Amino acid sequence: MTALTTSPATEAGLIPSAQMQPRGASFLTATGQAARRTLLQYLRTPQLIVLPTVTSVLFLFMFRYIFGGAITTGTRGIDYVDFLIPGFVATAILWTGMSATSGVAEDALSGVHDRLRSLPIPRASVLAGRSLADTALITWTLLVNLGLGYAVGFRAHAGFGSVVLAFGVMLVASLAFSWVFISVGLWAGNAQAAQGMATLWVVPLTFVSSAYVPVHSMPGWMQAFAKNQPVTAVINASRSLMLGGSQAAGVGHSTSYWVVIALAASVGILVVFGGIAVARFARTR
Repeated sequence: MTALTTSPATEAGLIPSAQMQPRGASFLTATGQAARRTLLQYLRTPQLIVLPTVTSVLFLFMFRYIFGGAITTGTRGIDYVDFLIPGFVATAILWTGMSATSGVAEDALSGVHDRLRSLPIPRASVLAGRSLADTALITWTLLVNLGLGYAVGFRAHAGFGSVVLAFGVMLVASLAFSWVFISVGLWAGNAQAAQGMATLWVVPLTFVSSAYVPVHSMPGWMQAFAKNQPVTAVINASRSLMLGGSQAAGVGHSTSYWVVIALAASVGILVVFGGIAVARFARTR
């Protein structure tokens, strides 16, 4: 048998023993606290909640009442407002989510991330909490946009369950794209650069998609990108679910096909950009 001995320093309390050393928080606890911190930032800065809503109102009225009269859907029986709203709501994922880039860049530049990295918590939990909080903000914007859509004349051509499923597809996409913006914020040098970098992602993904106009109305060289990018998949899935099928929505393939493609694309984005963000956060000093 061997005897366990303790050093005089340990006995005197100068060096904590293994039993006395504090244990770090679990991943779920740390994630929840990180999400709470970001949500409190949103609540204490109401502009972050109000401005996306005001911007949505302006864009919606512009497309519904200024551009809408000159745009045809190319699908019999579908008015432009019914064509527009599913895509408009889906693109709010990007327009609202891009604000996270400046917040992440500010935290990195001000030393907040350095303090969080010094804590005995999983480093990925800091970013996971940020992602959940950003997804909550996007969810609020999606609900507001959907309500505004009904106010300007949109009517779903499917049951309530299909509308809920469409909303669920958009929520999964919101979570995935939040990691894109977190990654951009971590790589940017400051908040202004982060906002500019986010715009370079958002503009082509929203406008070169099936959100506002039918893809077949675009030049042939542009259609290849518009048809096969992830935002179009999310829009086509949502539009098919809300309008009563892919044929009614004029998107080709089946509704199930677009739902699977949209979810697969979202998972792929989450895995790729989640890995990039965590790796960048872990080695940034």
